[in-house]
Amino acid sequence: MLQISSTKNPAVKHVCALRNRRTREKERLTLLEGYRELSRGNKYGMEIIEVFFCREMFLGENEFTLLDKLAEAGAKIAEVPAHLMTKMTYRDRPEGLIAVARMRRHELSKLAHKPNSLYIIAEAVEKPGNLGSILRSADAAGVDGLIICNKCTDIYNPNVIRASTGALFSVPMAEAGIEETIQWLKENKIKSLAATPHTDLIYTDVDMTESVAIVVGTEQHGLSKQWLDNADTGIKIPMLGKIDSLNVATAATILLYEAARQRKWKTKG
Repeated sequence: MLQISSTKNPAVKHVCALRNRRTREKERLTLLEGYRELSRGNKYGMEIIEVFFCREMFLGENEFTLLDKLAEAGAKIAEVPAHLMTKMTYRDRPEGLIAVARMRRHELSKLAHKPNSLYIIAEAVEKPGNLGSILRSADAAGVDGLIICNKCTDIYNPNVIRASTGALFSVPMAEAGIEETIQWLKENKIKSLAATPHTDLIYTDVDMTESVAIVVGTEQHGLSKQWLDNADTGIKIPMLGKIDSLNVATAATILLYEAARQRKWKTKG
């Protein structure tokens, strides 16, 4: 185990540099912070390269057990003082753990398909918090995959990882363009349901028990014309107040849980 005390240490500088998206994408590395992120990343097969810890910031009693597991898996472990941990982390309240991990590649051709699968497709989601929340809901609803079309945010942005509470590691995922995704859906006979206010069909009136992909877009513009023209069915969530749309993560959660509800009752029936 190493001990680092200088702000000029190359490892410290490298962690700080990974806050920048260009650096992350160039090096295919990202940051994991906190006990939950590191433990779930390790559980679901993320390659964790380096771990930095500050024992006086620990919130629980299991951190050293986790550090032992990460060291056994090949991660380099270094202890840093509180002022360095504060400099390296991006949270307002550091938990005393931050790690450098290797990004995975997410190719649509490698996304598994099975009968009666459930997918969520997110087009051009801009805010890391929204993408992270969609991942969290996708995991909770038991989806078989998330497809990100025309991405506008870095999926390994530390705020995506944080908002997903580690679901980024557990949810099967792919990044692809619209045309590639539409073709993949057709080849696998997956029905696409486009969330849009420009339809009369309420989401609860649609059968979601077979292979379906729910497609959501951004709050500001909704889904692109290409998606609206090529989706099998448009569905809407009724808006009973004065506002005409929901946050994209909220809408995705409502639609996914309707699919989960229908599938549960079909299994029981």
